[in-house]
Amino acid sequence: MINRTVSLLILIILILSACSSPTPIPPATPMITRHEKIPVSAVKILPQIDVAPPVSLSSEYEQPVPVPGLVNTAGGEDSPFIMPDGKTLYFWFTPDVDLPANLQVSDGVTGIYVSELVNGVWQEANRIMLQDSGKLAGDGCEFILGNLMWFCSAREGYAGMHWFTAEFKNGTWQNWQIADFDPAFQVGEFHISSDGKDLYFGSDRPGGKGAGDLWLSHNLDGVWQEPVNIASLNTLDAEGWPALNPAGDELWFGRNFGIWRSKLVDGEWQPAELIISPLAGEPSIDASGNVFFTHHFFENDQMLEADIYVAYKK
Repeated sequence: MINRTVSLLILIILILSACSSPTPIPPATPMITRHEKIPVSAVKILPQIDVAPPVSLSSEYEQPVPVPGLVNTAGGEDSPFIMPDGKTLYFWFTPDVDLPANLQVSDGVTGIYVSELVNGVWQEANRIMLQDSGKLAGDGCEFILGNLMWFCSAREGYAGMHWFTAEFKNGTWQNWQIADFDPAFQVGEFHISSDGKDLYFGSDRPGGKGAGDLWLSHNLDGVWQEPVNIASLNTLDAEGWPALNPAGDELWFGRNFGIWRSKLVDGEWQPAELIISPLAGEPSIDASGNVFFTHHFFENDQMLEADIYVAYKK
């Protein structure tokens, strides 16, 4: 699956690296909303006119639909993360998918958002601020476990892109700091098991089978150990964007513009099966087994926008 979030952040890295003393970006107008930044020419793609809709290939799941409510717009919604109870949804948003990254990072609305489910409808999302006012940052790739958020960011004061953590305290995300991953691991988008002991991530680090592979690192006495290639799941194609279900016995991931699932049997991951395709990626699973994911809309090989979809488990 095309990982637009990370691609945009890589461009932001180049911008920040080229600026030894970047000019501070003034704070966004307090009342600005993400909807106001969506171009008037943007067209909301509805399922009825989608030329390549995602399809459930498993009898266990309903056909995918856009999440109901106020999450999706004519802009780009991407990188969903659903909390286990299925009532809180995090995602990345940018109002104009064609806008250069240096303009997205300073548009006042691009970033990580959160929406709450009320009476079966996702409410208007609020942006999560993870940088000091007036400073450049491109944040995305969010993952939450308990009261900690991990997120990738290219920001002032750091060379390149890094993983950071933030703590949810007194009703806000705060105390962001660099995460403790060894840079040599080259950790891509990831998922940590609910007990905090296993780190599954995608990476094109050396030693893999293909353009990108799935890797596993165990936490021993608070230290992430040397990653091991999950050889049973990797192919010559690119695998990535892993997500465990809350029970930890299913590993979901992206490959070839589709979403795949492997089941854990006797401590071994079984051959994966394609569950949702095409143009589906970045899965996130709630405790009921519902699969939230990103669907990109393309026309003539050009991406028009992206939405958050869900395939409900029957």
